Amino acid sequence: MRAAIGFILVTVTLDVLSMSMVIPVLPPLIQRFEGGNAAAAAHALGLFVTIAALMQFIFSPVQGALSDCFGRRPIILLANLGSGIDNLLLATAPNLWFLLVARMISGIAAASFACAAAYVTDVTAPDRRAARFGLISVAFGFGLVTGPAIGALLSGINLRLPFLVSAGLCLTNFLFGLFVLPESLPAQARTRWHWRRANPVASLQLLRERPGLSGLAWVSILSLIAQNALPTMTVLYVVNRYGYTTHQLAWLLGALGLCAGLVGGVLTGQMVRMVGERWSLLLGLACGIAGFLCMGLARTSNMFIWCIPLLALNGLAPPALNALMTLRVQQSEQGRLQGAVSSLLGVSGVVAPALYTESYAWFAAPMAGLVVPGAPFIMAAAIMGLALVVARFALREVGPAS
Repeated sequence: MRAAIGFILVTVTLDVLSMSMVIPVLPPLIQRFEGGNAAAAAHALGLFVTIAALMQFIFSPVQGALSDCFGRRPIILLANLGSGIDNLLLATAPNLWFLLVARMISGIAAASFACAAAYVTDVTAPDRRAARFGLISVAFGFGLVTGPAIGALLSGINLRLPFLVSAGLCLTNFLFGLFVLPESLPAQARTRWHWRRANPVASLQLLRERPGLSGLAWVSILSLIAQNALPTMTVLYVVNRYGYTTHQLAWLLGALGLCAGLVGGVLTGQMVRMVGERWSLLLGLACGIAGFLCMGLARTSNMFIWCIPLLALNGLAPPALNALMTLRVQQSEQGRLQGAVSSLLGVSGVVAPALYTESYAWFAAPMAGLVVPGAPFIMAAAIMGLALVVARFALREVGPAS
């Protein structure tokens, strides 16, 4: 089982890695297909990002419901295989439409987060779930931070090399999982298949049907939208405001990854044992408010860097929140729950990029009546503050676990 948990963590890392490695590669590849037209490439890139997030929103409940019916193992392995094949398609795409189809498959494969989280829930005692979800956060953060750097490095050799490397990693992980990944959901705990459970809108009804889940779901979507400010804006912001070089960016992203790893892998479990999931959630949200606000107001590069450890403590919130949510549903519904939660991730991926980039474009421009370059991070702090308020009320309503 230890090897199985390791496989799940590697799977999450590779899923995020394969998606984030594309970040520095996709824009120049799209522009090449658009004949060098930067404006057309920008519109196409926005479409590609939205499509991938939309596919994750639609197919997360599908994979979650399938795993409740047929077990976690086959769905996770198929997602690994799909990611590998998808990266091969990206590496060989002859035109823009082929590339768009491949990105749709990427979004579908990324929906495996739901099954991975459900697997961890199946094999982990309730009092240890927050710590295990913390490890998933580490895997997610590691892939998100290191992916763009690896993609940029490999694309310097060949623009399509990142896709080939990612395909090799995913297919190797698929073969490894065939041998080490046992099934986590007993046959007697499975449900009968019904298409209503796979409907992305209907699947969200689960968050309304169970006592206490609705408020926690609002906390989840608000905090996800706020957290999206970091991957969306950090690189653009520090390059334009502080004049960061590629070397400095690598150190900054490394610091973000290291701090996130320490919080998720070490501090989360300790904190939950000391104060419980509820206070860990509230503390994490409060640190997120303070961290984003400090980043938005930081006048110098050094001030911005000192904000990183504070913001990293926001990593206490997602594992604690997920653990609280898993206590509200039966084992046979964990896949459906994680599918709904992953759908919220897809929604935030659609909403947040435009929200932060447009606010930056407006408030950083000289023509703006009030010039606030850090407006996206200040906005993220405000959204995180709203999440904290909702969390206070939601935790009062949370009844006994089902």
